[in-house]
Amino acid sequence: MNLTKEPIWYLIRKVTIPASTGSLFMTFYNLVDTYFAGKISPEALAAIAKSWPIYFVAMSIAIGIQAGTQALISNSIGAKDNSKASMYIAQSIVFSVFISIFVTFLGLNFSEFLLKILGSTNESIILTQKYLDVIFYGSIILLLQLSLNGSLSAQGDTKSYRNILVFSFFVNLLLNPLLIFGYGIIPALGISGIAIATLIAQSIGTIYLLYKVLSCDLAHNLKIQNFIPNFRLIKDLFLQSVPIMFTMLMIMFGIFNIFYFVGQFGELAIAGYGTAVRLEQVLLLPVIGLNTAVISIAGQNYGAKNLNRVIETYLKAMKFGFLFMCLAGTFIYFTANFFMSQFTSNKEVISAGENYLKIAAFIGPIYPTFFITSALFQAIKKPLLAFYMTILRLTLIPFLSLWYVINILGGDLQDIFYTMLLTNWIMGIVVLFFLIFFLKKEFNFNLRNFFPL
Repeated sequence: MNLTKEPIWYLIRKVTIPASTGSLFMTFYNLVDTYFAGKISPEALAAIAKSWPIYFVAMSIAIGIQAGTQALISNSIGAKDNSKASMYIAQSIVFSVFISIFVTFLGLNFSEFLLKILGSTNESIILTQKYLDVIFYGSIILLLQLSLNGSLSAQGDTKSYRNILVFSFFVNLLLNPLLIFGYGIIPALGISGIAIATLIAQSIGTIYLLYKVLSCDLAHNLKIQNFIPNFRLIKDLFLQSVPIMFTMLMIMFGIFNIFYFVGQFGELAIAGYGTAVRLEQVLLLPVIGLNTAVISIAGQNYGAKNLNRVIETYLKAMKFGFLFMCLAGTFIYFTANFFMSQFTSNKEVISAGENYLKIAAFIGPIYPTFFITSALFQAIKKPLLAFYMTILRLTLIPFLSLWYVINILGGDLQDIFYTMLLTNWIMGIVVLFFLIFFLKKEFNFNLRNFFPL
């Protein structure tokens, strides 16, 4: 694909569909983990739910490296500097290895503290750490995998990552029951088996992505000496990636914040909300795919100084994302009870999850504003703007709002979800008005064309 010449709708479709398909199987992957955790016990289901905001630390850093790598390589390709793009591939791998050491240390030493903040009992902490410790020991695999995917996505290749996510789903589906419950000489590992299955599947995927990177056009400029740490390029990656890492970490704090308040209503409320969030991710798949498409397409066009195509990419991605989330929200509203019932028979867990999904159906249409605007900021090398937006949307405003609703107004579990609905829509409108101002100032963009028919 020529991301700087071909029609935008065509490019969005060609990049988004494989990325969304891959994300679909990633979500199925997580739902498989949730399903088998529910087969162990409601406590195991709650443990998997509580592990998510902590595991998201590793995910945040990995996604930051992926986005930083993707943006820098996209800009280099757009500027027709393939030699520099190849150097970024090598240095991104080096950067990932160094950062993974920090992630492992952080996860192993601070997970217990975070679980205590969530109100976990000693028994719950022990159960959750059986899963989390395995995941953090293997964090290098996750970071390398997303670094390699950033290199491929920058070139418009989202199919390779899709392929490994599809493959990983089936590997995980096979390994989960085998490692959880045991068979023959394989011992029953319980919740640890879920984590081990994840690492095995990710390892296979990482090897495949490394092969694809070494086979791509940019690999012709790759040499062994490119992998010697180049601190100037690592600094570039650091400066581009760290704002995205912190943006994602703010998302983690936002998730942690909600889990903290939901946790005040008991373990079963957390199990229900945590399961519902994983179901909600299915709704967001095309939006996540659009995020990848906007970084790649807008990134290359920004590097090539095609500013009109940068804006066109953003507007068309926003249109598609909004319409899809309206349809998806309608679907999940009427099927929330059915889907929650597939994971557990506990009525309290089902009720908590169903209540959240029905409210999340109305939050959905505003989500593309955050995902796609963040992608635009990354593509034009303004990642700090995405960081500031995320701080306001997912940490400061939600915490103050939820604290007020729960502690001052004496709200119940459902009031937490209604507060999330209100704060997301208010922030979404604020972001859109800011973006109009930003595009007019930076791109000399005509306001009348902001919502073309």
